[in-house]
Amino acid sequence: MKRFGNISLWLLFLLVCFACGPKRHFVVSKVRSAAKLATTETIIDKVVIGTKTKKVLRLLKISEANFVAYTEATVKTGIDLEKLSEDDIVIDKNKITVTLPSVEVLDFQYPFNKFRIDSAITGNAFLNRFDIVDYEEFYRMAELDIRENLQYTGVIQQTRKNTERMMRGLLENLGYDEIYIRFRKQEPLFKPLNFEGKEYAQ
Repeated sequence: MKRFGNISLWLLFLLVCFACGPKRHFVVSKVRSAAKLATTETIIDKVVIGTKTKKVLRLLKISEANFVAYTEATVKTGIDLEKLSEDDIVIDKNKITVTLPSVEVLDFQYPFNKFRIDSAITGNAFLNRFDIVDYEEFYRMAELDIRENLQYTGVIQQTRKNTERMMRGLLENLGYDEIYIRFRKQEPLFKPLNFEGKEYAQ
C-alpha cells in the first residue's frame, strides 16, 4: 500500500506538471508570436530651414542665403516581445499578469529622395551659394531633431495603447478573465549617434 501511495502521488505530480507546464509554454509562445502585430507607423513631415551667411573678416556680413525644404520620415515603433523573461508572465489560474518591454523604434526611414527644396524661398545670394555639403548638413541636422523629439510626439503612448489592446484580446481568447498588462520603465527610443551619424552599439 505504501508503494502504491507513492506511485499515486508521483502520477498526480506528473499530471499537474503536464497541465501547467504546456499551458504556460503555449501562452508564452502565443505572446511572443504577436510581436509584430502591435507596431505603430508614424509619418513625420519635417520642414528644414537653414541660412548661409557670407562674411568678410568674420565681422562684416555681405550676403545671406535662405534655404527651405520639405522632408518626410517614416517611423515604426513597437514592443520586442523576444525580450520577455520568465518573470514577466505570471499565471494564477484564470488570472495573468504580463510585464512588457519598453517601446522602441523598430524601423526608421528618412529617405533623401523625399527632400523637396522650396525654390520659391530658397535662393543663392551674391557670392553665397548652397552646395551639396550644405544640403547634407541641413538634412543631418533635421534627422537629429526628429530623433531627439520623437518621444514628445505621443508615439510611445499610442504604441502602448495599441499593444495593450492587442494583448488583452489575445489573452481573453486564451481563456483569461483577469488580465493585468504593465510596461517596464521606458528606455530611450534611439541609441546615441556617433559623429558619422551611426548608432552606437549598447
